[in-house]
Amino acid sequence: MSAGRRDRWRLLDTGLRGAAENIALNRTLLEAHQEGFSPHTLRFLRFTPSALVGFHQSVRQELRTDYCGREGIEIQRRITGGGAIYFDPSQIGWELYLDKAAAGSADMGAVAARICEAAAEGLRRLGVDARFRPRNDIEVDGRKISGTGGAFDGDSLLYQGTVLVDFDLERMLRVLRVPAEKLSDKALRSARERVTSLRELLGGRAPPLAAVQEALAAAFGTAFGVAFEPAGLSPEEERRLRAAHAQIAAPEWVYQRDHAPTGSGVRAGVHRTRGGLLRAHVCLDPDARRITQLWITGDFFVTPARMVPDLEAALKDAPCADVRARIEEFFAAYPVQMLHLAPADFATVVERALAAPAAAVAGTGRG
Repeated sequence: MSAGRRDRWRLLDTGLRGAAENIALNRTLLEAHQEGFSPHTLRFLRFTPSALVGFHQSVRQELRTDYCGREGIEIQRRITGGGAIYFDPSQIGWELYLDKAAAGSADMGAVAARICEAAAEGLRRLGVDARFRPRNDIEVDGRKISGTGGAFDGDSLLYQGTVLVDFDLERMLRVLRVPAEKLSDKALRSARERVTSLRELLGGRAPPLAAVQEALAAAFGTAFGVAFEPAGLSPEEERRLRAAHAQIAAPEWVYQRDHAPTGSGVRAGVHRTRGGLLRAHVCLDPDARRITQLWITGDFFVTPARMVPDLEAALKDAPCADVRARIEEFFAAYPVQMLHLAPADFATVVERALAAPAAAVAGTGRG
């Protein structure tokens, strides 16, 4: 790659920003890196109160949009997969932009393991016994302190994660679309047993944000054998950011997976896998022999992200009896990276939807 020497990478701190601007920076930096305009980069970021869904998720399935509206919480869609999260200024985000050669692999699972092990080492430097747990979490004594995820764009990679420096668990649960019973005192105690923060682990003392960033940067530097040099955005990146922000801030981006088939003839299926949750909604022709509409959502990771709408299009008008064979043919000809998923998982979730009784499914669009 022409941008920058491999032994010195950029350290970019973009500070506290809104969700649309932070996600637009994801797109800008990944695309600019792929096109040779940006160097290998470690970015630190923070969010104003924000609810983020994974790229393949439906906002209305995952978030309480009414609560977010009342509380002034910005809703956004990430360019990476994974599940919905709540982000506020008490958390730190970190991101690596690099190519496959620097990552040491073109396999997302191997890349995730290498980067998460380094992030865990950074947290250990702060005095907590952090460990990587596949598929993409970092835990302390079985309690999650960081979630991560990534995406490829050609030869370039974005891999990102969060660190819970402090955390408002009850607010997170009110943002996410969880059953009301999970907001009981007993349920909150149970959730606190699965999630933790640096403040809690360090006896009520949250380390300074600068100290957290310094520890992570040192660990990433050791893991990749590089030194980091602080620098800002280039004029070219600033220009691209303005264009990307205009698209990311638009409702068409945020709610693009919120138009599943609705009405009395919709069938729905769910399939839990090691790589995440898959949901399928299907509509059939009057004889219930062919698929007329298909919508797949979930918290999984696939690259390229356009694979999902391409699969949906490939199965339109497919005979129900041929679904598994059609999906196998699709993946045989389609280059894709999937984290702990297989083509059979997509076949299973669609078949479960086809086998379900037709029922009225509420709309998931905005409103």
